Amino acid sequence: MNLWFLDASVFLACEDPGDTNHADALRLLEGSDPLATLDLAFYEVTNVAVRSWQDISAAHRLREHVSAVGADGGLVSVELSLLASAATIAEEYGISVYDAAYVAAAQAAESQLVSCDVRDLVSRGLACLPADATSGREGTR
Repeated sequence: MNLWFLDASVFLACEDPGDTNHADALRLLEGSDPLATLDLAFYEVTNVAVRSWQDISAAHRLREHVSAVGADGGLVSVELSLLASAATIAEEYGISVYDAAYVAAAQAAESQLVSCDVRDLVSRGLACLPADATSGREGTR
């Protein structure tokens, strides 16, 4: 079994039937492989649901998904060494420190980052798509 490290976009895709990654994100969250994420995901999914979607119910469901991953021991808290790694990755790849924090956390956990962010993460080989995780193919480690 692989440990899949999820960024917030995977949780958001599972809530949005119009997202091309919706079905694969749901399969990943409902599967048997261990999952992990950053505590940052709580803020990111809630922000999108409340500010962009204006859907408090969706915010609640999304937080439940993140909580379920955390209940299995897969919630990583941000710490100084993780932030330092994230800053280095962000500078090297020209991505946000938020995205780089997921990359750094996945690397620290020796796991594969899963993201729907093709532009900043998948295309640079820093993450794989939910479809890759659910089909057994993985990107980089």
